[in-house]
Amino acid sequence: MKTVLALTSSLLFALSLPLAAQSTGTLKVKVDPGRAGVFVDGKYLGPAANFGMTRTYNVAAGEHELKLEEPRYQEIVTKVTIEAGKRSVVTQKMTALPVPKPPFGTIRTHSSDKYAAVYINGRYYGHNDEFDNFAQGLLLPPGEYEVRIEPASGAAVVKKVTVVADKTVIVE
Repeated sequence: MKTVLALTSSLLFALSLPLAAQSTGTLKVKVDPGRAGVFVDGKYLGPAANFGMTRTYNVAAGEHELKLEEPRYQEIVTKVTIEAGKRSVVTQKMTALPVPKPPFGTIRTHSSDKYAAVYINGRYYGHNDEFDNFAQGLLLPPGEYEVRIEPASGAAVVKKVTVVADKTVIVE
């Protein structure tokens, strides 16, 4: 009896795999600059550089909103259609914004998730690995900011900070 039950369960699982594969396709994104954040239907998937030669993401079949965001470039929002069982490739080149003028202070972040999304006042600025050591940091004009570090799993860290010219604030 146990053998029949195990065989039936295995058969049902094996039959469900092709059905699941038919309801999704894969998305590959090639963006210049590679540090741009990739969002599908508002969900952060990671920096564009993660979509390199071999990395793709499974996405439900159908039409989706794709947003590419990098603070030094104009945001790109477009529609992408994912076909079940197929790979969709999106290639974009972002347009640079004018370079801001100093003075600047620095925000550094610390998180166990190196690809945790970092948001300043609700806007995506990059991922933790870009702002987490003595030689890196996010340069911002002096002022008050809300910093949110959002890992792929676990709770987000949200802190209000004051950036002072030529000083560094660390958010953990």
